[in-house]
Amino acid sequence: MLMAAALVSCTQGETDGGLGAASSAPPATAPQSPDPVENADAAERAAAEATEDPTGRVEPEPEAVRDAFATLQATLDETCTPGAGDCAYFLGRVTQELTELDEAMRADGRGPGHFKKPLADMKVLFGKLGEDRSTAHLEKHFSEIVGTRDGINTWMQDHPDDYR
Repeated sequence: MLMAAALVSCTQGETDGGLGAASSAPPATAPQSPDPVENADAAERAAAEATEDPTGRVEPEPEAVRDAFATLQATLDETCTPGAGDCAYFLGRVTQELTELDEAMRADGRGPGHFKKPLADMKVLFGKLGEDRSTAHLEKHFSEIVGTRDGINTWMQDHPDDYR
C-alpha cells in the first residue's frame, strides 16, 4: 500500500505540473498490467490487506460444537486413579476438552441459551477449579470433572442434532 501511495504521488507530480499546481486532469492511477494473472494476484493481495485486523491480532474461530464434543467423547473410555500418579494427563485433557466445548457452545449460532444445562454444569465446575490446573488440584476435583464430562455426554446424546 505504501508503494501504491508513492506511485500515485510521483504520477500526480508528472500529470498536474507538480505539487500545488492547478489541473483539471483526473488523478493518475497505477498503470494496469496487460497480464490478467498479475492483475488477479494484485487484486487478491489488496483484498487481503483491506480485511486484515488493524491491530494485527488473529483470533482463532472456536471449534464447532460437534468437533469439540467428539474430542470430549474420546475420553469416555479413559480414567485414572487419583494419587497413583497416572492422572496428570487424563484430568488435564478432560478439563481442556470441557473448556473447548464451553467456548464452542458459547460461540454457536443458536446462542448459549440452546446449551443452557451443559454450560451451567461447566460453569459450576470451572468455579470450583478456579485457575489452578495442578495435578493435585485436579485430582481433588476428580469426581466433579468426570461427572461433568459424563453428564454432558448424556445431555448431548439426548440432543443428536447438536453433534451429528
